[in-house]
Amino acid sequence: MTDTPPWPRPVLRLLRAEHGHGGRDERVRDCGQLLFDYGVQRCRYGEPAVGEHGQGFLLRDPAAEDVGFRRLLALGLVSFDPKRPSLLTPHSERDWLRLMAEPLPALQREGWQIDVDHDFSFRLCDPAPDWLLKLEEGEGRDWFGVALDVDVEGERLPLLPLLTAFLQDPRAGWTPQKIAALDDHAPLLLRDEAGDRWLRVPAGRLKPVLRVLRELFDSPWLDAGGRLWLPRPHALMLDELLHLPQLRFDGAAPGPLAGVVEVAPPQGLNAQLRGYQQQGLNWLQFLRVQGFGGVLADDMGLGKTLQALAHLLLEKESGRMDRPCLVVAPTSLMFNWRREAKRYAPALRVLVLQGQDRRLRHHEIADHDLVLTTYPLLARDFEALSKHEYHLLVLDEAQNIKNARSQAAQKVSQLRARHRLCLSGTPMENHLGEFWSLLNFLMPGYLGSEAQFRQRYRKPIEQHGDQDAREQLLRRIKPFLLRRTKAEVATELPPRTDIIRSVALEGAQRELYETLRLSMDQRLREEIAARGLARSHIVVLDALLKLRQVCCDPRLLKLEEAATVQESAKLELLMDLLPEMIEEGRRVLLFSQFTSMLALIEERLRTAGIRYLKLTGESRDRESLVERFQRGDVPLFLISLKAGGTGLNLTAADTVIHYDPWWNPAVEQQATDRAHRIGQDKPVFVYKLLTEGTVEQKIAEMQEQKRALADALLAESGSIAGWGEEELRALFAAQP
Repeated sequence: MTDTPPWPRPVLRLLRAEHGHGGRDERVRDCGQLLFDYGVQRCRYGEPAVGEHGQGFLLRDPAAEDVGFRRLLALGLVSFDPKRPSLLTPHSERDWLRLMAEPLPALQREGWQIDVDHDFSFRLCDPAPDWLLKLEEGEGRDWFGVALDVDVEGERLPLLPLLTAFLQDPRAGWTPQKIAALDDHAPLLLRDEAGDRWLRVPAGRLKPVLRVLRELFDSPWLDAGGRLWLPRPHALMLDELLHLPQLRFDGAAPGPLAGVVEVAPPQGLNAQLRGYQQQGLNWLQFLRVQGFGGVLADDMGLGKTLQALAHLLLEKESGRMDRPCLVVAPTSLMFNWRREAKRYAPALRVLVLQGQDRRLRHHEIADHDLVLTTYPLLARDFEALSKHEYHLLVLDEAQNIKNARSQAAQKVSQLRARHRLCLSGTPMENHLGEFWSLLNFLMPGYLGSEAQFRQRYRKPIEQHGDQDAREQLLRRIKPFLLRRTKAEVATELPPRTDIIRSVALEGAQRELYETLRLSMDQRLREEIAARGLARSHIVVLDALLKLRQVCCDPRLLKLEEAATVQESAKLELLMDLLPEMIEEGRRVLLFSQFTSMLALIEERLRTAGIRYLKLTGESRDRESLVERFQRGDVPLFLISLKAGGTGLNLTAADTVIHYDPWWNPAVEQQATDRAHRIGQDKPVFVYKLLTEGTVEQKIAEMQEQKRALADALLAESGSIAGWGEEELRALFAAQP
């Protein structure tokens, strides 16, 4: 009697079998054997159609078996032995990885049975769902150890060696984009050489770990126990692993991962830190504790110098500052640092290395807390500066080393310091390579070599708009970059912040000023002796005007000896400030008493490509100019003090610059009130530009010390009533 054949269940047995024809060609290879389970007996594909079954015969279904055979052929398996058609293998044994990852599990979902012999090279195991993450700090605190263990077949297995081998497979070419594109449910296979097996793990569980490991440029530092050793800065990239649900964290987060903590400001600081400035101090101290470098990139005017000084003073008060600290800054900021250190941190012993006699003071470096020098002088004085080791090396306006091949970048990188810090409101002006230069100064190698950085980040981001690469870069730099904009901290800012920026006259401009000062001082003495102080005010006003003009720009002075002077320190200071302000999105009012000075400023603005408007007494379309500025058509408005100092409403501005401060504070205040008035919804920053050691600075000091007398000087009547001979002579005295 003939029975209807049962539907056979296909079985794929994975085993190692001999292949060849005997002799030297005989070898063992991994293969799959196709069988069909009829319930009472398994039959190999390709055997005779009828097999022995107890006391009768087993009726098979050749059509169903052919369907199963063709299913395997569709996966890329082929028969390799005509005598044994049930044995199949892929074209390359490496293809077993592809088959094990997804096609064979798909067969199981279709009802196939997969049997794996113990000696099959591609034996699969599924690790337990809970993984154990261990973190530890190495000796010397320069290295950080990470271990990631899983349970497989009852034993603890280090997973990181398997993951790093997986990522370093050149045939796979794992990129961040390729990792991100993996289906979370797709299985990934990891080779365990020691256990002669493969681990099957869903991609979704591995992707966060793979992403972090992939971001490490060089070959991982693995020890014999399977722990990954990282330089301390790299350890911060592990922070996201602490929050993965599949990882069980063993112990407390050490060192770098402990985060920023609140610190008490130094007792000797003569300032009340605002909230964001206190956070900045906390962050700077965190960098110091962990041995990291960082970029403080707050907007201009938010107090980067003050935060740095608070950090320095705290180091001194704690006793950690057993060596001097070195600040390298643009020439225009030297006196700003000296003045603010004196004002906010008077306990710091400050040495300014500038001027012709600076070499005579090189031997004093070790006796000071804070040493100030400039980028131009760095190369000239490098031999003297490099003899010392510094507690902290600070680069102000650090974009000066944006070109890693520049002499300044090369020299500062060779200086020895425990800690390094960059200050810059514009750490990147043109391309990402500039920021790489800053980070490479702070922590050499953290972002890889310049070529690695270009390949991994610059090209994908700048040329292809790669969002994944951008986010990866942001994750890497976030712990070492602190930037707050004015808008972000607006609620903490006062309605108005006054900032004095001073610069030293140098070279021919300094000589011209001194020549004129001596001449005017002699003339003033003779005039007062002959006519008395009350009748000498015309001479006084003329002398002050000429000195002020030299301070602004020697070209304002209609004297033969001034015609050949090319230097203008204050104009250079202005052109250092304006591009950064405009880059930050500021809207700027720039006042000057001299329309001829505004014309000189215009020349530089056109060269720099900065768009502006100008209002003077000759302007006939005042209303149109004001409307264009208020609409936001241009970021900069040049205004002569007499033409625009009153009667204008310019609340679109958030920054006021007094290029040549007016000696009557009331007139200066009226100009400032063009922006700082009712209707203004933003904090206003007011900059006063002064030349160091000149009549400008002396008047400013007198305004602080004797407000009533200063108010009388150059009042609208031109009277100098209230000024004594001693005060006037002090204006023309030599710089101490």
